[in-house]
Amino acid sequence: MWSINWERVKEILVYNPDKPLLFNSGLFLFLFTAFMLGYIFLSKHRTTRIAYLTLFSFYFYYKTSGLFLFLLLATLLFVYFSALEIEKSTSKNWKTTWLVLSVIVLLGLLGYYKYTNFFIEAWNSVSNRDFSFHKIILPIGISFYTFQVLSYIIDVYRNQLKPVKNILEFSFFVTFFPHFVAGPIVRASYFIPQLSKEISLSKEDIGRALFLIAGGLLKKVMISDYISVNFVDRVFDQPEIYSGLENLFAVYGYAIQIYCDFSGYSDMAIGIALLTGYRLNENFRSPYQSASITEFWRRWHISLSSWLRDYLYIPLGGNKKGKFRQFLNLELTMLLGGLWHGASWRFVFWGGIHGLLLVIEKALGVTGDRGKSRVKLFFGTLLTYHLVAFLWIFFRADTFQIGYVMVGRILTAFHPELFMQFINGYTIVLCMMMIGYLLHFIPEKIEVKVKKIVSSWPVLLQSLALAISIWIAIQTMSLEIQPFIYFQF
Repeated sequence: MWSINWERVKEILVYNPDKPLLFNSGLFLFLFTAFMLGYIFLSKHRTTRIAYLTLFSFYFYYKTSGLFLFLLLATLLFVYFSALEIEKSTSKNWKTTWLVLSVIVLLGLLGYYKYTNFFIEAWNSVSNRDFSFHKIILPIGISFYTFQVLSYIIDVYRNQLKPVKNILEFSFFVTFFPHFVAGPIVRASYFIPQLSKEISLSKEDIGRALFLIAGGLLKKVMISDYISVNFVDRVFDQPEIYSGLENLFAVYGYAIQIYCDFSGYSDMAIGIALLTGYRLNENFRSPYQSASITEFWRRWHISLSSWLRDYLYIPLGGNKKGKFRQFLNLELTMLLGGLWHGASWRFVFWGGIHGLLLVIEKALGVTGDRGKSRVKLFFGTLLTYHLVAFLWIFFRADTFQIGYVMVGRILTAFHPELFMQFINGYTIVLCMMMIGYLLHFIPEKIEVKVKKIVSSWPVLLQSLALAISIWIAIQTMSLEIQPFIYFQF
């Protein structure tokens, strides 16, 4: 007789705050496999396909965030009806009123959940008071889906986009599970036209999707998680007990950790979406190969940097109102971009310094173009990487004090004579870091060629390669499944 394992059923159906559903978990692999088996049969009919995807997306968000699903539903309905009101309004003032109301509500919700305690702490430090407030839990993905629906409502207001009349299709656009909780931030103008098209997956598409999923999983689990748990976290927790050499390599380690973590998520999101027949924008383009900070922001978290450009920098005036205004607009954009990442002065500092570097480059005439001089390209890339890596210190450190200690240890307690001892003690960690950097600095031509080769393999061989990647990931996985870094944003 078959017996039902109710604990297993509960694990599948009920949200567990200690075990949110993650792409790099065995439960997601099981659920996605079951989902795809159903999708094969339901994907031929457009409405059924979208309904099935939307229901799974709601379920996926519930499994990551619990009852915050109702906040998502309320946001979704508010934006849906606001866009319709904006379209049918004949008065410019009334359209603007609806836009302003929408922006206030959306940013108000984001501000409440993300920044209330931050502003209270700032007020207490300035006023010398001790005003307290209950701890607010940040809903996973709120920063991403807020920016997504903000761009939608603004595009409707600008008459650059017609609002989606079908609420099922709009729900699908907002909640599509691969990108929903950690990006890429999807533009309605790019995604919504795909809803009316027939799903068509070529052999090359399947190969590319499996390549992205396998590569993203290995970047996240084998490289990012391993060096995080076994080295980077330890040094950032207590930098004062480690030498300057170890602190420096922890900085290098975090630079490749955050890249492999976030780009690994993006790769998996793009690959999973492609398997369902939908395309998402590229989100990373080998950012550490950049020869300037300007170029870095064209390659790092592309969906966010382009959003900040189109919906903040350009509306502020961009570069159309003189040099001073351009510099001010750049600085304001990057300060707010830093604050978007987290409710802390560390993120404001991180964004502000990036803004200052962009201003300096603009003042010096640096355009972000790579140019033809290999010598300039080499030293530009070397300098840009170390500037970015230095700023990652204050992005990652829990406090400014920890960041200062790390910098101090690197400058005053370097001890290069410990290098061989360091290599012997952290051999596997250094190998993982080296693999990460080698993968990152592979020339684009070679990467494209490898993708084409994998895409030409028989589906059975592609599936075998994915299975091997999953096996490797399981073997290198830490005891505790590590959440994605950008889940906290």
